[in-house]
Parts: sequence; structure tokens; C-alpha cells
Amino acid sequence: MTTTQGSGAASAQLERVRALCLALPRATERPSHGGPAFFADPRCFVMFLDDHHGDGRLALWCAAPEGVQAEQVALEPDRFFRPPYVGHRGWLGVLPATLDDDELAAVVLDAYRCTASARARRELDARPG
Repeated sequence: MTTTQGSGAASAQLERVRALCLALPRATERPSHGGPAFFADPRCFVMFLDDHHGDGRLALWCAAPEGVQAEQVALEPDRFFRPPYVGHRGWLGVLPATLDDDELAAVVLDAYRCTASARARRELDARPG
């Protein structure tokens, strides 16, 4: 199990995640389950948790496409896990410090696409580049 990284590292990881999430159409941030969470029209797609109920992890809980959780946890259990409460719905637990910027961006985008409204997804797809 990865241990909590301390407030400086947690702040840096939160800023990485926040920048990615809030760059998406209609994305907002508000507290949920003891940490910052990111929503898209009004469903949650990423939760940021630091030592949630003493688990010692600085982690994200992310919506994920069907089958991704099982695959990632089986292939890379040092980076991904089945989170409590939402794991039974296929959400993916992620240790963000173990992902580079491109990997983290891909996880966030997948989570967003799983939960965002059709209108928000169209706005995303209409963006240049």
C-alpha cells in the first residue's frame, strides 16, 4: 500500500488533477466524501482522496469504461486498485503519483466520457486539436 505523501505532495497532485478536470466542458469542483471531487453535468467523474478513512493512500477514484478496472488492477496493482464504495460499479482507484501527465490525462478523460452528458461530450469533441 502506498502511504500518504504529505501535504506538499498532496497539494501538487491535486493541482495536476484539478487542472485536467476543470479544463473539460461543464466540469465543476466541489467537496464530496471528504475531499475535492469533480463533476460533469451533475455527475461525479473523479474524486481526490488523501488518506481516506486511514487507508494511507493519496488516490483518485475515477469512473471507468466497462472492464477497465479489472484489467488495470490485474495488470498493474501497484498503480491501480478497486476503490471502496464505488468499486462494485466499475470505478477505478488510481495512485496519481505513479502516472505521468499523459497517463493521468487519459484516465481523467475516460472518467469524464463515462459520466458527462451527451451535450458536454459534444462540446469536448468540437474543440480544436
